[in-house]
Amino acid sequence: MDFQLTGKTALVTGASRGIGRAVALGLAREGVKLAVAARRVNLLEELSREIASAKGAEPLIIASDLYQEGSAEQLAAEAEKGLGRVDILVNAAGGSRPFPFEATKSQWAEGLLVNFIRLRELSHAVVPGMKSRQWGRIVNITGTSEPRGINAANSAKAAVHAWAKGLSREMAAHGITINSIQPGRIMSEQIARMHPTEDDRRKFADENIPMRRFGEPQELADLVIFLASPRAGYITGTVIPVDGGMSRFAF
Repeated sequence: MDFQLTGKTALVTGASRGIGRAVALGLAREGVKLAVAARRVNLLEELSREIASAKGAEPLIIASDLYQEGSAEQLAAEAEKGLGRVDILVNAAGGSRPFPFEATKSQWAEGLLVNFIRLRELSHAVVPGMKSRQWGRIVNITGTSEPRGINAANSAKAAVHAWAKGLSREMAAHGITINSIQPGRIMSEQIARMHPTEDDRRKFADENIPMRRFGEPQELADLVIFLASPRAGYITGTVIPVDGGMSRFAF
């Protein structure tokens, strides 16, 4: 299938590893001109070399620490300057923040910052350009709606879902779609820390995942590529799990 992405531009956050990295590689294969952002520039440089070796366009590398005030607006400005425009934004930065009941206000604030506040700020920074061109795609990598305990990331991702749904209704008339994807157990550094051994992963999968295995980043990235493409123009405001059937609720 031709995803009609050749010549489009995209900014991918959290691109140094895991899902963000797989998304960047997939978009590059489709002919998208990329800006990739993360704190670990050395990993972005490795990604750049891999894209170039596959005959893709060398991406714009942006060192970005989204914990810093003003970082979202600065990142958007650098990407728009380097690419000329941002057609597609993939918000893949963030991570789990499990807390005890006694967690402090500062711990909660830190957990919400990158997982929701910076994501919203970055999205709002690129939307005006998308509106001026009457086309754009925002894809948020979020998280489960079935938390196993107290986790600031779960609360932040729920906020992303509600914000993205509202924004999608306002932006639809401008040719801009906003969708969210909920990863299940997709292999990454974070998942490897949670399930450090093959036996542990197999036991969890047998007990919780109907497909009896963990997913690979590329399996989720393929959905991102579709949602980012012109072919997905009638899909907006959705929350789509990619979890091998692990989620138990139908809605």
